[in-house]
Amino acid sequence: MKRIGIDVGGTNTDAVLIVDEKVVHSVKRPTTADVTSGILDALKALRAEPAAAVKVDAVVIGTTHFINAVVQRRHVQKIGAIRIGMPASASLPPFCDWPTDLASLVNGEIFMLEGGHDYDGRPFMPLDTAGLKNAARKIKDAGLRSVAVCSSFSPLDPSCETTAREILADICPDVAVTLSHDLGRIGLLERENAALLNASLHDLAVTTVAAFRKAIADSGIDAPLFLTQNDGTVMQAEIATAFPVMSFASGATNSMRGAAHLSGLDDAMVVDVGGTTSDIGQLRHGFPREANAVVEVGGVRTLFRMPDLLSIGLGGGSHVDEDPVRVGPLSVGYRLTSDALVFGGSRLTATDIAVAAGLIDIGDRSRVANLPKRLIEAALRDAWRKLEEDIDRMKTEAGDVPLLAVGGGAFLVPDRLPGISEIVRVPHGDCANAVGAAIAQVSGEADQVFRDLSREDAIAAARDIAADRAVQAGAARDSLKTVDVEDMPIAYLPGNALRVRVRVAGAIADPDLPAAA
Repeated sequence: MKRIGIDVGGTNTDAVLIVDEKVVHSVKRPTTADVTSGILDALKALRAEPAAAVKVDAVVIGTTHFINAVVQRRHVQKIGAIRIGMPASASLPPFCDWPTDLASLVNGEIFMLEGGHDYDGRPFMPLDTAGLKNAARKIKDAGLRSVAVCSSFSPLDPSCETTAREILADICPDVAVTLSHDLGRIGLLERENAALLNASLHDLAVTTVAAFRKAIADSGIDAPLFLTQNDGTVMQAEIATAFPVMSFASGATNSMRGAAHLSGLDDAMVVDVGGTTSDIGQLRHGFPREANAVVEVGGVRTLFRMPDLLSIGLGGGSHVDEDPVRVGPLSVGYRLTSDALVFGGSRLTATDIAVAAGLIDIGDRSRVANLPKRLIEAALRDAWRKLEEDIDRMKTEAGDVPLLAVGGGAFLVPDRLPGISEIVRVPHGDCANAVGAAIAQVSGEADQVFRDLSREDAIAAARDIAADRAVQAGAARDSLKTVDVEDMPIAYLPGNALRVRVRVAGAIADPDLPAAA
């Protein structure tokens, strides 16, 4: 295996080459405003190392591009929203729980039609195909390029959504269609919100993935492109274009996966201290613990695969205020190498404090030689207090557990913390995010209701479905392993109904080998 992993963060763009599970070379370059230039710079520096001038099997990129677009209210597009489930869902139309400013940017047209299914999978109302055709014509006339379709209980029976896609493809074939059952689980509004967000990012996804491809080609690299997704696995570039929301939390997830790989620990707490934020989470079997609750993205409630993470405004670029002494939450971000005192700037940052305290040796130490000892100690105490409190919040057990400290700002993590058995620091830990991208696997998931089957048979059936989806997404079948299994009896359904969710993951298939049956 020879792979290049790239992670585009708010402050730095990291790139690593991994050969046979080992890091051969790593580089760190400032993230640029257009993102692509930063990737080119990182790839150029990586390939300049003689040991890194090899033919690679794949390039894997993790990016915050899409979640930043939602949070910053930039580069989103107006879309059509089709809700199938009338008359039951009339009181809460699409966008009803969105922040007003974001809804005004995305809401193009809303169509609410009869159809959908009930909680037990039975048809709720006959599907209004005439209304769907009329909606498709209006979408075409309005010039909308992306549509989200959501039907009641579509994870149990997606037929209404797939019929809607067929009608849209016939009348307005150039329109991109997002179906909610491809993204979310049971829960109409949250699943619909995920589909609406996804549809609003379609044009950005097309241009971003095209820019990534160009950057790789311009670097002289001939290899397939993958993007990392929220659960610590990868998706083919084509899938990433269709489902940009799948990469919302990929940056922090990459760091956790990279920390597990570099340390050899599969169960531990992880803190990834970057230039802007610190992300805290927990590893279970080498993967981030998954959030079971509703996750808000840019003020929008969603319910799809996201890691259970806590992000705090503490990083190497965090502003340090002197009265009272406080570190963060504001940060100089990618301007660290121009704004921090040790680099000739005028802003006191956490990096300056660390240099003055002798924790790291970068920049010009003489520029912070006169910082008062009281200020240095107070700033470090404030940073350590925040880490201690928030790491404890994310723990799920009372006993002491190991903590993996990674990221470019990991020098802010002290050598001892209450509730932590040991602080583990690893080689290349400052590029753990890019390592996590490079070693990421392909996953497949099944989440559905089975009837008239024993528990063992239902889980086996779900595992087969998940495995097929993983192979379809580019995984080698003989490498698949089960990551998560959940099952829940559903008392209100007949036939010994059982809802089963299974997730599997495996290595990227070798394109030169024939696919396994």
